[in-house]
Amino acid sequence: MREFTTTQVESLLGEELNLIDVREVEEVAQGKIPGAINIPLGLLEFRMQELDKAKEYIMVCRSGGRSAQALKFLESHGFNVINMTGGMLAWEGPIE
Repeated sequence: MREFTTTQVESLLGEELNLIDVREVEEVAQGKIPGAINIPLGLLEFRMQELDKAKEYIMVCRSGGRSAQALKFLESHGFNVINMTGGMLAWEGPIE
């Protein structure tokens, strides 16, 4: 499993990042990383056709557990994904 720390992800802000936040809508309403797309983990199977296998995606959740599950699921379908360790609990960068 490929992983980035929150510091590594924050250093990439401003570049073309494909962030997917797999938290529930209510959690994301409290703040998310700028530019992140919310696809709750339970809907990922039904919305993965919205994703492009040619792109790299960074998966985000509250603590890193759900995003790791999402990573394993998407990897099994041929996607290039990275897990953000620590999740939003460890995130110290900007939020929107």
